[in-house]
Amino acid sequence: MPGLAFALGITHSDSGIPDAALEEQVVDERKTYRLRPGLTAEEAVQRYSAVGPDGVRFLQLGKARGVRGENARSHQAFQHVVKGIPDAGWSIVGDLPGGTRQPFFGWGNFARTLVIVVERTPASLLSGRRLARLAGTGNISRVVAVANKTTGRHDADLVEERTGLPVIGAVPFDPSVSAGDRVGEALLDHDSNAPAVTAVDDLVSRLLQEEEHA
Repeated sequence: MPGLAFALGITHSDSGIPDAALEEQVVDERKTYRLRPGLTAEEAVQRYSAVGPDGVRFLQLGKARGVRGENARSHQAFQHVVKGIPDAGWSIVGDLPGGTRQPFFGWGNFARTLVIVVERTPASLLSGRRLARLAGTGNISRVVAVANKTTGRHDADLVEERTGLPVIGAVPFDPSVSAGDRVGEALLDHDSNAPAVTAVDDLVSRLLQEEEHA
């Protein structure tokens, strides 16, 4: 899914971690893949990620094709990367598809904080509530919500009420987002002073401060 690449201002590519970086292994009589010997998680990120204009490194799983997909190797190597990145000096942000499957299919296991982004629509509120319930069965230490596309404080209150999660921030409905999409520009590049940019910046600052005091 190309959304994060566009949001970071990176030219989108379907490439994932290449086969040359992988090694086959057998675990419990099942063939899987891992990073090849001598290649650390940090080195894999340095070699195979794209670098955005703000210095953010973007590493993706690769495009799935066909009924069974062709990126199982890259997926398995990616798990080794997120588990192998040291705590010091790195911050990992994972952008998962919407819905209730992906976060609890193994991809959210690296996270200390899970942020569930919820709009005030009935479908989104229902998904947010289900995700909150599923999160309670996992090992993630902190689960919070962000109210998205809000038009007033009542939207954030509704998200908190319907999901049962603390809402730590709200991103307002902002026409600049779709305007940037239409011309293929990251919102930060299209309008760095847009209300949504300010809201996300405040949200990130709050998350970082809370992590420091956790």
